[in-house]
Amino acid sequence: MAQRRHHWLTLAAALALLGSAAAPALARGYVPQGRCGPHERVQIDTVPAGHCVALVADETQGLAAPRRILEVTPGRFWVIDMGANWVPKRGRLLELTLPPGAARAKVSTLAEGLDRPLGLAKGPDGQIWMGEVHQVWRTPLPPPGQPIRREVMLPNLPTSGAHPLKEIAFGPGDALYVNMGSVTDSCRNDAQQQPVPCPELGGTQPRAAVYRAQLDPAQGWKVTRFEPFATGLRNSVALTVLPSGAVLQGENSIDYPDAAQPPEKLNRLQAGRHYGWPYCVGKGMAARGYEKRYDCAQATPPAQTWPAHAAPLHLLQGTAGSPFAGQLLVAWHGHRPAGQRVMRVPIRADGTPTGPPRPVLEGWAARQGVRPVGHPTGLAIDHDGRLWVVEDIHRAVLLVRPIQAP
Repeated sequence: MAQRRHHWLTLAAALALLGSAAAPALARGYVPQGRCGPHERVQIDTVPAGHCVALVADETQGLAAPRRILEVTPGRFWVIDMGANWVPKRGRLLELTLPPGAARAKVSTLAEGLDRPLGLAKGPDGQIWMGEVHQVWRTPLPPPGQPIRREVMLPNLPTSGAHPLKEIAFGPGDALYVNMGSVTDSCRNDAQQQPVPCPELGGTQPRAAVYRAQLDPAQGWKVTRFEPFATGLRNSVALTVLPSGAVLQGENSIDYPDAAQPPEKLNRLQAGRHYGWPYCVGKGMAARGYEKRYDCAQATPPAQTWPAHAAPLHLLQGTAGSPFAGQLLVAWHGHRPAGQRVMRVPIRADGTPTGPPRPVLEGWAARQGVRPVGHPTGLAIDHDGRLWVVEDIHRAVLLVRPIQAP
């Protein structure tokens, strides 16, 4: 993700230098195309049949770089906003509500000064858990208008390198899974060498891994064990666990300058397995610089490959009763022709894909006087089965809703 990270660093530097003067240049860019229920309609070429896309919040409500959204109670949403991508301690936790019949959502700030936050999930304890680069904490859900109460559950997490963001996902057996992304793109050292074995995979706290925390409800959900679960995973910001216990990961592969290589991956993670980074890409192909230096037959193959540079940034299982039941939703954030889409993959209960990815939202390229290019980063399905999408670069919260309310 080196090229993608360079883009974010450039954007962050511009924001830091220009401050509020940069805001007009990064305006949302959506021009309303009629109505979607009571809301402004966003024109995206491919949407689910019988649905439209509504713009419910943007920078006019204070959004800066939204990355995640979660319905914490019916009609009440929490949003992770990084503030300025990759700039430390600019993140916020926001609350969003959309009153019936209102054109726009109401947005308020619950916490500020967060350090590059990403992970957001409701835990088995009923509290809301959140991942910053250096820690994971939780808070009870306060009454509307009341402050949150943070309790750090996992402190002192590593913050160095290109992939420090901490995605989190809960699984059966009181387990919490945490992304621990790689320090580099392809394990190159300062001399541009690619050693075997890669030192990032060694030591007591290896990187390029997904970790498993064991929680103990008898001790107030204290973490009693925290150790690597699966390794060889460059950046697991797309991570989810199915009710069956299947752990799914969308791999952001090594950045080649080629438009069509290497493919991104959907992995079904199993304890103790290695999934190839930095030695292998795709289905057992040697990564550049590692030809004849590592046997890729040792790496666990992916469940499915996805187009190069699609940049999967979020995975979400479709809920029962929604139009997305039995499907895995994925936000493809990357550049054309692969990214700028929300996709769905049919899956079995054990996480095995049963078909190729199909578009939910597609045809999101920039069109003058209509829309900016889409870069979805986070997804949620609400209690009515509607899909919510956050898009960071253009500071938007979108709602995919039936054209006529049921």
